[in-house]
Amino acid sequence: MNLVSISTMIFLSVILVQAQQQPTQILTVVPFVDINRYVGNWYEIARLPNRFQKQCIGDVTATYILQSDGTIKVINRCQNANGEFEEAEGQAKKNRDDKSNAKLKVRFAPKILSFLPFVWGNYWVIDLAADYTYAVIGEPDRKYLWILSRTPTIDEDKLQIILEGIKAKGYDLSTLSRTKQTKSSE
Repeated sequence: MNLVSISTMIFLSVILVQAQQQPTQILTVVPFVDINRYVGNWYEIARLPNRFQKQCIGDVTATYILQSDGTIKVINRCQNANGEFEEAEGQAKKNRDDKSNAKLKVRFAPKILSFLPFVWGNYWVIDLAADYTYAVIGEPDRKYLWILSRTPTIDEDKLQIILEGIKAKGYDLSTLSRTKQTKSSE
């Protein structure tokens, strides 16, 4: 083999590896989210690991409160290893060109920085129970994922169906972490 052939093989190998790492399908969202039904309290059932929740060992909740200007106040809460509860307050807003309300933007950076596009993250509702008892949140790169429920636990059979749907959307669930909730379901 000559140097050109080796270079071509290396180049093609790199392209192949990158192609295998990229999702091959576009991530789809639910057809419509009724924001008035969506707001309220949610319990985290499972998530893909992420840097901004690394201190959270359990009892993770999210509370969404609709504001008069149409934005949503977001309060994320979790218990850390010391047994203390931590809260992060943020804001979610609808994408202007999305009529489904399923593609939101969320930020936890200070309000003064909200004009900067990079402080806003994608919050896409990719699965939602018809009765709004569970929701699955993701984003186009499939780096982040949360399974939320209105109750601290979810039926295992139902969870397996949800997980199969997530896999079908191109998510790798090998690192999925289930969230410990100490409060029992009502």
